[in-house]
Amino acid sequence: MDKFRLSLYLKWVTPISLIILTVLFFVIIAGIDTFSEKTAQARMEEHARVVANNLWNFNLEGISDYLSLASESYGYESLVITDHLGNLFWKIPERSISGITGTLLRMHLIPKLRLSAPVIYEGKVIGSVETIWLKTTIFLKAYTFFAFLLILVVIFLYIRILEEKATLEESVRKRTRELVESNNALKQEIIERSRVEEALRESVEKHIFLAENINDVIWTMDLKFKYTYVSPVSMKLHGWSEEDLKHLTIYDTLTPESVEIVRKMFAEQLKVGKETGHYNSSVTLILEMYTKDGSTLYCEIKASFIMGEDNKPIGIMGVTRNITERMKAQQEKDALEKQLDRSRKMESLGLLAGGVAHDLNNVLSGIVSYPEILLLDLPKDSPLYKPIRVIRDSGLKAAAIVEDLLTLARRGVMTKDTLGLNHIIEDYLNSPEHDKLLSYHPHVTIKTHLENNIPSIKGSVHHIKKSIMNLVANAAEAQPKGGTITLSTQSRYIDQPLQGYYTVGEGDYVVLTVSDQGEGISENDMQRIFEPFYTKKVMGRSGTGLGLAVVWGTVQDHKGYINIKSNLGQGTDVELYFPLVRGLVPEREKKATIESIMGKDERILVVDDIHDQREIATRMLTRLNYQVYSVSSGEEAVEYLKNHPVECVILDMIMEPGMDGLDTYKRIIAMTPDQKTIIVSGYSETDRVREAQQLGVADYIKKPYMLENIGMAIRKVLDR
Repeated sequence: MDKFRLSLYLKWVTPISLIILTVLFFVIIAGIDTFSEKTAQARMEEHARVVANNLWNFNLEGISDYLSLASESYGYESLVITDHLGNLFWKIPERSISGITGTLLRMHLIPKLRLSAPVIYEGKVIGSVETIWLKTTIFLKAYTFFAFLLILVVIFLYIRILEEKATLEESVRKRTRELVESNNALKQEIIERSRVEEALRESVEKHIFLAENINDVIWTMDLKFKYTYVSPVSMKLHGWSEEDLKHLTIYDTLTPESVEIVRKMFAEQLKVGKETGHYNSSVTLILEMYTKDGSTLYCEIKASFIMGEDNKPIGIMGVTRNITERMKAQQEKDALEKQLDRSRKMESLGLLAGGVAHDLNNVLSGIVSYPEILLLDLPKDSPLYKPIRVIRDSGLKAAAIVEDLLTLARRGVMTKDTLGLNHIIEDYLNSPEHDKLLSYHPHVTIKTHLENNIPSIKGSVHHIKKSIMNLVANAAEAQPKGGTITLSTQSRYIDQPLQGYYTVGEGDYVVLTVSDQGEGISENDMQRIFEPFYTKKVMGRSGTGLGLAVVWGTVQDHKGYINIKSNLGQGTDVELYFPLVRGLVPEREKKATIESIMGKDERILVVDDIHDQREIATRMLTRLNYQVYSVSSGEEAVEYLKNHPVECVILDMIMEPGMDGLDTYKRIIAMTPDQKTIIVSGYSETDRVREAQQLGVADYIKKPYMLENIGMAIRKVLDR
């Protein structure tokens, strides 16, 4: 019923939120229009006052300079001064509007408003100032629209997470019911075994015979917990003989925790017996017992009172069974089940994140790519340069979040190069991101212990570097009063499975360890630290709550393992195990310049089912001096290439309907085996991309398009 109410509630949240945000958006837009028009009219009145003063002083040149400056600054298309009879007194020539403003003006997206103000001198109207004002509030409205769109996306994500949470809670309730049923069955088994013990107690001779011939230890003791009889098999169980035990009590043979359990249990049994007059019930306990050599073992003990002639307890009798191996097996099983539950939870949350990230990547292409093209052609002193750069940078930040979601979903196609882990750590410690982190935590010290000549690993520089950054950020947050963060690397051979947060399999590994001296991680938090959006860090400074989820996804994609050691108040060690490979680490690539990625008039075919994506790629590649042609499907690409050879094909991986990128590439190489092709996608199934690479695809790049990335990829392919 609760799940039904939650589903019903979530069903209406999105449309209601959309309606509220839409109404609020139009209210703000109306407010922007009203405020801008009032401001423009106030400026006109200020112009009129300046003109009146200059006319009185016969400063016509000053009037001209002032009005020309005003026309440039406030976006006037024309500006004239008339006398009180309406005759033209002075006129500033009309301006030619170019750039993005000119384009929007020609598209009638920027309205023109006629504004005027009287020129008053000593209380008399001596003329008027009139202008045609270009109302450029469309830019502010666009910023507002994207902000509201982002809010709506966040609401949608939150609703999807709540739905997944409800499903998981239902699974927990189902599992709880199963455990209750199992518990009832276990109680029934205990009752049956208690009956057997009663039968044993009725015959002393039979009791002794069984005691000397079974593996379980049978014993009796007085009410002060001093042994009065122990079967001979006790020597095999814990090394103490019957004679030894006659001089010992449970305080000598059980751990302090187990002694407390026994003491409380029989105190309760005595109390219930006095109140009811019945002492015949037996109890089953799991206790930890010392052996004669000082080690411990787990025992299952079934015990009950020995009754006297007055029907009151005079002692205790019981049976002890060694269940150490069973307990170890159960502990291992519980640990594996916890790992499986964590993995399933991360997989389900990853599916949700991956689906959202796919759609966002296509939306972000326009926000990132078009501003980058515009910035190349705009002078840095242009009033539009800074706003457009802000749009691009905001898009890049959003794209970084999308990339985190794809890493979490384990659906971001990841390059696998031979890497040196020490080099990646050094690059991160010299990065602006690290400097920014240290500015937030000035009392934190970074130390490194990097193994010399450490073997290589295979993977993605970007993903591993981001994982290091997230782990260091977490370690800094765990030390609010300052401390030391240590990054260390070492090669390690695991000859048998290592039990930890996750079980580490056998093999050769390169191990990255990030250690702090912070507050440690509680048991409750330890079970959830890799969940997306579960965070106790400073929001707005420390990220989105995806940090450790990204680390988890990255390690999984690298076929590695995570182990965590933490004690409250004593700090935390996070170990990442990456499979070791044999191979040389390639030299680091230098950052590309615009000159190094310029084309040489080569022919490029862009294949993408989304019109906006084709437009973006075409404009970028044209700007890089390529001849660019584009088609909207794999079928069209195959037909085009039959009669129009090109030097390179830019091929989208996911296209609907029709052939996707892999099927299209198979058709292309069937016609032209040596056709150079680059796969692009914002989201793709890894096995499809890998199959294309095995067939001969030259390179893979991610959306959204960046001028440097696409330019470097094409030059790399064409210059081979």
